[in-house]
Amino acid sequence: MKYRFIVLIIVLAFFSCKESNEESDAQEVVNKAIEIAGGENYQRARINFNFRNVSYKSTRNNGEFELERLVIDSLGSKTRDLLSNNGLIRFRNDSVVKVADSIINSVSNSVNSVHYFLQLPFGLNDPGVNKKLVGRDTINGKGYYEIKVTFEAGTNGSDHEDEYLYWINEDIFTVDYLAYNFEVNGGGVRFRKAINPRVINGIRFVDYENFKYREARVDLKKLDSLYTAGELSLVSKIINEDIEVELIE
Repeated sequence: MKYRFIVLIIVLAFFSCKESNEESDAQEVVNKAIEIAGGENYQRARINFNFRNVSYKSTRNNGEFELERLVIDSLGSKTRDLLSNNGLIRFRNDSVVKVADSIINSVSNSVNSVHYFLQLPFGLNDPGVNKKLVGRDTINGKGYYEIKVTFEAGTNGSDHEDEYLYWINEDIFTVDYLAYNFEVNGGGVRFRKAINPRVINGIRFVDYENFKYREARVDLKKLDSLYTAGELSLVSKIINEDIEVELIE
């Protein structure tokens, strides 16, 4: 009995150490990716851009942030959603209007997600983001770290059941591919390939080709192999236009 207890302690210690190494290794890779993409510039930037005919603006300065979305309808009426450290505020034609409690989370998540993807990999160091280095693989002859990301409940405007996988280039630490699963509308997975990289005033941006798989459930780690085998179908392109960056002194 004593022998079995000792073996159990050793096994638990091994897996605890392994998990700790996975997290620290992932953090090191992500830190390098953020530094390559913009580093401290993210923390003091005002970014304007258009996505699918909607205007977006983010401002970050000394830990304070504001994420905006401006929608103008066919009659010229303006709806501006402002997500900040203090929560969500909605303006309609410059007047504050109440957002129903039942949709606050969905509106906040919608605003946050567009800014999140535009500014990747910066968001990977947000509070409540759990990261693990779960493998290394090759895509089209290039080596990649595979970083698994999950979220703690109630953080980042994300569902804590969401799961993401990022392929970060081993040589230049760019996020070249990512995948995620989702539960709405019957669920499914998406695989994105970064395209059109460009650096604007010290911050790197990309667009994406967005792919799906014919089955709604599949291990995210398999998607890179399915992509190279031609088993994924192109759903859409994620194109961010008219990006402007102002660094705040």
